[in-house]
Amino acid sequence: MKKLLALGSAMMFAWVGAAQAHGPTRQKVTETIEINAAPAAVWNIVKDFGNPQNWMPMVASSKASGGNEAGANRELTLKKGGVIKEELKNFDAAKMSYQYRISEDPDCKVLPVNNYSSTLTVSAAGAGSTVEWKGAFYRCFLNNNPPPDQNEEAAIHAVTGLYKESLTNLKALAEKK
Repeated sequence: MKKLLALGSAMMFAWVGAAQAHGPTRQKVTETIEINAAPAAVWNIVKDFGNPQNWMPMVASSKASGGNEAGANRELTLKKGGVIKEELKNFDAAKMSYQYRISEDPDCKVLPVNNYSSTLTVSAAGAGSTVEWKGAFYRCFLNNNPPPDQNEEAAIHAVTGLYKESLTNLKALAEKK
């Protein structure tokens, strides 16, 4: 009887652990790029939180309020359709860095993430610059068994693509000047 109870308890704990293992986990993406331009020149392109369409190719337009002060908001209209609303959390011009978050989780078809936050930093690297863009987020679908377009892989793919496309464009703009 003791063996049966022990086996039953072990099976129950294994089942509970397996059921909880399918929930979302926080994902992190970091992309960096080396740019053959002075940090101040690169920062000058990215520093306006409310005007990212000048270096982020997927953004058609933006509406912003609050400038570069903590709490500022921007609403990005994407070229492929959809809107993303973001809030500036911290802006440090001296360190050429800012942190922001998506303030209203977007439609999963627009960007398959939930609870997204990010940091963009420009720093000196030899005679040029390094730009680092870090993001942390959950997949869009927060329950178990997400559809393929809303799972961790889809979220990582979308954020990585956005970062790489934007940083590649930033490099071209900065090095052209």
